[in-house]
Amino acid sequence: MSALAPALQAYFTQRLVSQRAASPNTIAAYRTTFRLLLRFASQHTAKAPSKLDIAELDAPLIAAFLDHLEHDRHNSPATRNNRLAAIHSLFGYLALQHPEHAASVQRVLAIPTKRTDRNLVTYLTEHEADALLDACDRTTWTGRRDHAMFALTIQTGLRISELAGLNRQDITLTTGANVHTVGKGRKERRTPLVSPIRAVLKAWLGERAGDPSNPLFPTITGERLSRDAIERRLAHHVTLASTSCPAIKAKRVTMHTLRHTAAMRLLLAGNDVTVIALWLGHEQVSTTNVYLHADMTHKQRAIDRTKPLTAKPGRYRPPDTLLAFLESL
Repeated sequence: MSALAPALQAYFTQRLVSQRAASPNTIAAYRTTFRLLLRFASQHTAKAPSKLDIAELDAPLIAAFLDHLEHDRHNSPATRNNRLAAIHSLFGYLALQHPEHAASVQRVLAIPTKRTDRNLVTYLTEHEADALLDACDRTTWTGRRDHAMFALTIQTGLRISELAGLNRQDITLTTGANVHTVGKGRKERRTPLVSPIRAVLKAWLGERAGDPSNPLFPTITGERLSRDAIERRLAHHVTLASTSCPAIKAKRVTMHTLRHTAAMRLLLAGNDVTVIALWLGHEQVSTTNVYLHADMTHKQRAIDRTKPLTAKPGRYRPPDTLLAFLESL
């Protein structure tokens, strides 16, 4: 067995799990990256993954792997950059543990991320959000569950991982009603609940008894809904909503779209971006600035506050001969 195999195992068990306490989502994403990389390297070197050496994962091979992701697997530049971030993390660890490979490691760490297009965020208007919620058949148990789940997301802006991880005990419906989450980066926060959502959740919690540690939005068998299952439920209801609201059909609606919808509602209500960043659990306010670009009303108000120019059209002509001389120099 080469030095790469034990180093990779130690990277996951010591660096990610013990030292960084990485989330299950991070570990799963990194695991997928290195499974793809090792298979690619095995094909190009004709060696079994466990026989690969650190020196064989050099910069040219990593660059070829990144090209393979984009051209053969048709991954987006953003996905390519995420894979590269995982590789950089591993090689940063290898630089400390195996200094004899420092030169090769530094060349891999020097591979830059790819610039990506930054599109405007997609969010639902009030009419589209109402159409989505109305599409949930509240005469059925699953319809009432989905209605409560989507309504909570639109009001609070929870990430899909936060939503899927909610337990019954995470909802407080007494004075100071809120939902408690531990989000990205292990950041704990409580998000207030407005009266309509509070009533919806109260009815939902009272529909079926359960332990505080039970999932808030379970499957029919009582298991926790997966992220894929939540997205499938959303896609189903978006299709139903498109019959009464054709405008929603033109949008690619995901659970993150509902998170954007919550942020845009806060922005349109006049809240500052720093408040929205705290609400969404953003690490940096700059992440929240993307919503300013998507909102035309703020830009229109900026124009309305601007004093119109009084300059007349045409070429400037100096009013004095001395100024004319200076202009001609």
